[in-house]
Amino acid sequence: MNSFADFVFLRPLWLLAAVPALLLWWALLRRADPAQAWRGLIAPHLLPHLMSGGETRARFAPVHLLAAGWLIATVAIAGPSWHREPAPFADDTAALAIVIKITPSMLTDDTQPTRLARSIQKIHDLLAARGAAKTALIAYAGSAHVVLPATTDASVIELFAQSLDPKIMPSEGDAASTAFALADETLASAGDGSIAWIADAVSPAEQNALARWRSASRTPVRLLAPLPAGTELDSLKAGARAADADVVTLTPDEADVRALARAAQFSPSATGDGDARRADGGYWFVPLLFVLLLPFFRRGWMPATAARRSA
Repeated sequence: MNSFADFVFLRPLWLLAAVPALLLWWALLRRADPAQAWRGLIAPHLLPHLMSGGETRARFAPVHLLAAGWLIATVAIAGPSWHREPAPFADDTAALAIVIKITPSMLTDDTQPTRLARSIQKIHDLLAARGAAKTALIAYAGSAHVVLPATTDASVIELFAQSLDPKIMPSEGDAASTAFALADETLASAGDGSIAWIADAVSPAEQNALARWRSASRTPVRLLAPLPAGTELDSLKAGARAADADVVTLTPDEADVRALARAAQFSPSATGDGDARRADGGYWFVPLLFVLLLPFFRRGWMPATAARRSA
């Protein structure tokens, strides 16, 4: 949520430009004062009665609008900012590490054709939704391995994902926390991002390791569960709490993939938002400057106002 407690000026030194604006405004007011030449020569209590036309002075003279415009322009150039925004020249979509469990249980066919095959189909859809964004692929069972570091070549990721099989994993087991640590390293080299976790179970012994990883990492995790509704899904959700993972339920359409892609698009940095780009709010003052300039386009306004002030 945006907060004015976070208000700063991006270019605060430009506020010094307000000083000459105020001095010039003060000097022009003194010069435009018809009684200025008589001050010191006529008693102050008599001067108002000897001057004529004072009541016809313009309430908003050109000098007032010029001074106000100068001050507003100074504030705009100083760059008022009260919130942050994604950097415009950075990648449109944050990096994503896909961490997938490759164990014999993933060959169960309660999700057609199998949990693993359905997961790989979802990876295909997720890559299509993310376009040319950087994506890494990490597989784990009893050990974790970086299949591909972050790359924008979706076809290569799909090729390697289709080759994943429990038979090629060195050992069976659950090394999800090790896979997450590898994901952190991969994302750090890609400019940070988030983890899309695909698994059908979390072993009780691994939950403590996941909790330790979570205490040391701020990388967002979203779990896609390739499971039908039931006790296994409930158990997986309970185990995923150790990693503070948001669970995305498998759907027959692409709603689950769209949810993953949308959530991963602008993931917060794993090191916090201290380096996020601040939004420059100075542009919001430009319409106000245009409004202040409108009277200057009125024919005869400046001479007529000046004449009333000198009358």
